[in-house]
Amino acid sequence: MRTVLGSRPPAALRDSPLRGRVAVVTGAARGVGEALVRRLAADGMRIALVGREESALAQVAASLPTTTVCVEADVADQAALDRAVRRVEERLGAASVVVANAGIAVGGPFTRTGAELWRRVVDVNLIGAANTARAFLPQLRRTGGYFLQIASTAAFGSAPMMSAYCASKAGAESFALALRGEVAPEGIAVGIAYLHWTGTDMIAALDEHPVLRALRRHQPSFARQVHSPAQVADWLATGITHRARNIYAPPWLRWCQPLRPLFPFVVGRIARRELREGSTDELGTDVEVLGAGGRADWTSVNPGTRPLT
Repeated sequence: MRTVLGSRPPAALRDSPLRGRVAVVTGAARGVGEALVRRLAADGMRIALVGREESALAQVAASLPTTTVCVEADVADQAALDRAVRRVEERLGAASVVVANAGIAVGGPFTRTGAELWRRVVDVNLIGAANTARAFLPQLRRTGGYFLQIASTAAFGSAPMMSAYCASKAGAESFALALRGEVAPEGIAVGIAYLHWTGTDMIAALDEHPVLRALRRHQPSFARQVHSPAQVADWLATGITHRARNIYAPPWLRWCQPLRPLFPFVVGRIARRELREGSTDELGTDVEVLGAGGRADWTSVNPGTRPLT
């Protein structure tokens, strides 16, 4: 774990209740994490960027109009996060907002996905979220803070060929719901953010993935829209400001909550049809870590191996 400290003179900041407080965002080197730290910095927060890709973290931190610290750490490593906690408090003070955003995904059949790769997705997305909460809860107790778990519509209805991702995101949602009840008496609020199609490098090859391509094709036009990370970050920041229990990105997802019991049936029916029509060879050739961030994580825990692409 390495740290880089940097600061920029404050720019014209929004009048926000978050101003001057400390936010910790995991997976901050790219995608939604990067967009969110930019948005929170614009609201005047001091930012701790935690995650892989040390040079990318440092570049993002150097571009922010606020005081920052970036910590290269694996969220699946509790000791590394415990060291990150100490560094954040030394440099910025106790966190008021912690966002468990770090996540990776693998696409491909369960039986053709290596056990270590499948487990790594769960380690980052679920165990990493729990590790993040465990590390930073003492600070959040002191500040009466807010913990935000980034989940996904993958928790609504699991898609075949994405078993590790769907299982981990459903687990992360369940973890956050349980944690919410435990820490509420201590003054800590816990939110869950449900993200739909978001234009990160994780879905850059979306239309090449047979089941995801089919699921998206069968959705109504408004549900097929891919939202930019900046737009998603705006929705997240608004929810953080209000300590929201649930954040929906896009907002219309809130109306899907009552329909959740139907989703497994609908998703399963579409998936079965596509799997019957697709060839085994086509479906088995793309067992891969999705996106540059996922590949960087996989390479970091398997040095000397060729990234899965």
